[in-house]
Amino acid sequence: MDYNLIELQVSDGIATLTLNRPDKRNAMSDGMRSEFIHALESVTADKAIRALVLTGAGKGFCAGGDISGMQKRMNAPAGEVGFNGWHRQQRVHHTQSLLHTCPKPVIAAVNGAASGLGADTALACDFIMASEWASFAWSYVLRGIIPDGGGMYFLPRRVGLAKAKELIFTGRQVKVDEALALGIVDRKTSADTLLADAQAWAAELSQASSTAIALTKTILNQSFELTSHDVFAQGSQAQGICYTSSEHRASVEAFLAKAASKE
Repeated sequence: MDYNLIELQVSDGIATLTLNRPDKRNAMSDGMRSEFIHALESVTADKAIRALVLTGAGKGFCAGGDISGMQKRMNAPAGEVGFNGWHRQQRVHHTQSLLHTCPKPVIAAVNGAASGLGADTALACDFIMASEWASFAWSYVLRGIIPDGGGMYFLPRRVGLAKAKELIFTGRQVKVDEALALGIVDRKTSADTLLADAQAWAAELSQASSTAIALTKTILNQSFELTSHDVFAQGSQAQGICYTSSEHRASVEAFLAKAASKE
């Protein structure tokens, strides 16, 4: 697939996906979403890719949903608005799920404003690194809608229920230092080095067994909803898979060889 509204580059096992509508602050159009889905599926399927960094071109990370798309939905015949909205939501949820469940470390490198769906998209990643120009706003309420990109799931898990309600009910802007203090942002760095720093962190996070990381991430993503029994049960199954992996075998053999050489 040829990409026009995103860019996807891979170097040394680290994929960098850039939302590329800088004139629109990288607002998510239907066309961009289609390319985004394809890129996420490609990254997930490519075993040579060990981690993903997501960022935005220009001054913004992602301004949220495309307003022209909202206008188009409003102008649809009354009898079609509901079903059209449902169909669109399936695409939104599919996109966010692909990002959240990607079996590799995913870092959002937030270079500017992340608003509405943009803020949710950052939260769907495993980690958020932000520059001094970054800001976040769950601004859905200002358009008379609710967070539909996972914010109602992800945000309380980072900041607690009461603070999540406050940020969603007001739609106010959260600048980077407050976001760091609240736990929305994991690391702050300079705009000049943001992408390089995020790529270096992605490389650090993905050095170990990709099998173990993928299985661990799958369980951790559900751990707040699962009982301890469920976590142990899923962990037992995952560990059984790890026992059969070439990475585990190579690691054990290397350890034993090193130990034997010291005798």
